[in-house]
Amino acid sequence: MRTCGVLLPVFSLPSKYGIGCFSKEAYDFVDFLHSAGQNYWQILPLGPTGYGDSPYQSFSTFAGNPYYIDVAEFVKEGLVTEEECMQYATAAHGPIDYEALYKARFKLLSLAFDRSDLNNNGEYRDFCEKNGFWLNDYALFMAIKDSFGGRSWSEWDYDIRVRKPETLERYREKFAKEADFYKFQQFYFARQWGSLKAHANGKNVKIIGDIPIYVAYDSSDVWANPELFDLDKDNVPNAVAGCPPDAFAVTGQLWGNPLYRWDYHKETGYDWWLKRIEYCFKLYDVVRIDHFRGFDEYYAIPFGDKTAEFGQWRKGPGYDIFDVIKKKLGDVSVIAEDLGFLTDSVRDLVKKTGYPSMKVLLFAFGGDPSSEYLPHNLSSNAVIYTGTHDNETTLGWYQRCLKEEKHTVKYLEEYFGNVTEENISETIIRAAYASVCDTCIIPLQDWLNLDNSARINVPSVLGGNWDWHMDGGELTKELAHKLKHFKTVYGR
Repeated sequence: MRTCGVLLPVFSLPSKYGIGCFSKEAYDFVDFLHSAGQNYWQILPLGPTGYGDSPYQSFSTFAGNPYYIDVAEFVKEGLVTEEECMQYATAAHGPIDYEALYKARFKLLSLAFDRSDLNNNGEYRDFCEKNGFWLNDYALFMAIKDSFGGRSWSEWDYDIRVRKPETLERYREKFAKEADFYKFQQFYFARQWGSLKAHANGKNVKIIGDIPIYVAYDSSDVWANPELFDLDKDNVPNAVAGCPPDAFAVTGQLWGNPLYRWDYHKETGYDWWLKRIEYCFKLYDVVRIDHFRGFDEYYAIPFGDKTAEFGQWRKGPGYDIFDVIKKKLGDVSVIAEDLGFLTDSVRDLVKKTGYPSMKVLLFAFGGDPSSEYLPHNLSSNAVIYTGTHDNETTLGWYQRCLKEEKHTVKYLEEYFGNVTEENISETIIRAAYASVCDTCIIPLQDWLNLDNSARINVPSVLGGNWDWHMDGGELTKELAHKLKHFKTVYGR
């Protein structure tokens, strides 16, 4: 079946409170996708973010970002007033101001929490019980983190850093209310996301979620489960994750995530991974696993290095982990993000899993007709994109090529004929829609033919990322008609 969809982070939705969330605008976007005949809404990871604002560096692989809670629900429940919501709102237009958001939003959430009566809420108690396997550690982690001024858990006092039982119990008692505040946030996040996803599914729109292969070092996952990770006796990483130098970054990408003890995961039957993947399929209909090649081989950078230039490749678990997932969870819908430098063993792993791979058209036009990303070289079991959250927008890419890569512009003209700034996005979108790939996902910015001011992320650059969101008014009936027309013309 040939299908299509749109890539748009939740934070990029328009909102009068300063960041996209599970508000009316999110429901309106789902309705737009339905009217445009789209099958999928692809989003980025939903976890709570910290320094750098990256959804790929979250305080928990299970928790949700409290910024996405629609505070209008608190108004309906009488927990806060509309005036208080606006008092703690940040700019509705322009880039998301995360610093202002951090300072303001938690004050509003705290007001709502203080006025709530969750102890008498059966739904809340059920949520806490069902999610206790991650929620208790996360809530306590965040409460303790606040008590240490937001510092990484690696800088906490030794006894709580290594989770001595008597110290843990003392902190649980001391910060019980503060931990409940974080459980309160997760309850509303889960309830609102569940309602939004149900609305999407009711409109025949499936959600493609995104999970990073790694978790952040400064996370409840690592603090509560150090045995899962390649750490020394003091719980300091022996090596960290990243990518070697490539076209994106000349000194490589130093992500800094701790690596897994794959031997331990195998001994436990990949229990933690099974819980993680199973939980993802409660949140999403399809899961895109970021940096899939890390399951075949992963890049290990010595801890303390300032760049990613001197790492080494190590063997990952290979097909073994997916064999277990298939046996335990069934034939779940996964997209393998297999971009970057690929070896035959990576290709063999993706093929053996049967999962569709990813193809990005902005990688295709260097002038080599044998490029695996060119439309005439694609295969059906793949998801094709014009670009991803890590790419320039199509227009921004073309504008840069006009200045820096004349050979790319020349090849585009040889391949497509007349190409201009006005038609470049539509030209590349048409190529994606016309391809044999079963699924076609287009970032909304390309449908709008926006330049790099609407880019989501520049890899290995700290600051100025993850902050684009719509002003409102972009989702017109004319645009919906255009998307539906493309779907009809190309049989998706």
